[in-house]
Amino acid sequence: MTKSHNGRGMEKVVIIINAEVSDQGQLLSASPVTQKMVEALQSSILETLPSRMIEIVSAATLWSKNSKNIKRDTIIDTIYCPLTIQLPDYFDFPQRKIYAACKDINSRRRWVEKNLGFKTSVGDSWLGHLWLPIVVTDGLVFGEIIGEGPMPNSYEHPVAIPKRQQQSLHSLAEQLIDSLEATPGTYLLQFSLYNGEIVFDRLWPFPAAPALITLKTQQPDLFTCHWHCLTEQPISKINISDAMPI
Repeated sequence: MTKSHNGRGMEKVVIIINAEVSDQGQLLSASPVTQKMVEALQSSILETLPSRMIEIVSAATLWSKNSKNIKRDTIIDTIYCPLTIQLPDYFDFPQRKIYAACKDINSRRRWVEKNLGFKTSVGDSWLGHLWLPIVVTDGLVFGEIIGEGPMPNSYEHPVAIPKRQQQSLHSLAEQLIDSLEATPGTYLLQFSLYNGEIVFDRLWPFPAAPALITLKTQQPDLFTCHWHCLTEQPISKINISDAMPI
């Protein structure tokens, strides 16, 4: 599934984040993690097409229907890359349905419990400390599991779990992705292991903070995978190197 972006009109990428952004697109109050996520995605975009326009928009501006910060342009081919799940329901973009479904955490948990028989997180208990990367292209490519590190906002990769649980986890991921008719992109399935059982927490429809560890541990990293999926570029084999906490 390849598509050339050469020879087309002016193209713009809009990165939407949950942080304050100036009129010039500068991050004003972003956390270091958000800053790193934006930089990682920007780097992946510019590797493909250095001339591409990149606009960074605060999700808060989308809550005003009269927002001038982001509007459709019939001349410019725009690709939207939200790095936050907090988007208003009326904001229309190709991945709108999948973001809305992932935002409705309770519905996802109920569906997993009812249809797949897995335990799920309850409120803020049993919050997932592990993440399974799922790269959705023509098919599914499962990445190596990411785990929480010893320090806040630190992660370890790859993390090994018993083969039986890994098979169950992949089955859960496949059926969940299929039920949502997930659009191409990189997803993170957040879960925990409790007494040897998989406990489903939630699904992220973009490379969230834990994906940052892959900038040091795998090629291509999950942000590059996400960009390739959004632009229908092929993804060759994912190579994992030695784990290195971010």
